[in-house]
Amino acid sequence: MSADLWTFATTLYARPGVEAACLELQAAGADVCLVLCGLWLDSRGVAHDPHREAQLRSIAEPWQREVVKPLRAMRQAWRNEASHDSALAGLREQVKKLELDAERQQMMRLQALSTDWPVSSCDQPRAWLNALAPSDTTTAHGASDILYAAR
Repeated sequence: MSADLWTFATTLYARPGVEAACLELQAAGADVCLVLCGLWLDSRGVAHDPHREAQLRSIAEPWQREVVKPLRAMRQAWRNEASHDSALAGLREQVKKLELDAERQQMMRLQALSTDWPVSSCDQPRAWLNALAPSDTTTAHGASDILYAAR
C-alpha cells in the first residue's frame, strides 16, 4: 500500500464496502481518520505502543471536536432543507468540501507524527486497528473486520 496516509485512506475508501464500514464506525463514535491511520500503521508493520497511541489521540481528538464535527453537524443539519433550496444545497457542498479538507489536514498531522516510527516484525497485525476502532458493538466490530480485509 501507499507510504502516504491520505493516499492509503482514499484508495481504501474506494474499495467495495469500505465507505459503509467507515460510516458505521463513525456512527459508533469512532474517529474514522484515526482508525484509518491505525490501519495504515498496521499495514506498515509499526508495533502498537500505548504512548504513541496517546500522541495520536492528542492530535486527533481536539481536531475532530473543534473542526471536523462542527462542519459535519452543519452539513447534516442542512440535508433536508438543501433538497428544496438550491442555494443552500450549494453551500452544503462547500461545507462538505471543507469537512473533507479538514479530515485531510488531520491525516497529514497524524502522518507527520508517525511517519518515522520504526517498522518491526509485528506479531499482532491488527493491534492499531483494535486499539483505535470501537469494538463494543457487533456492528463496529464487523465494520473493523471489513476495513482490515479491504486493506
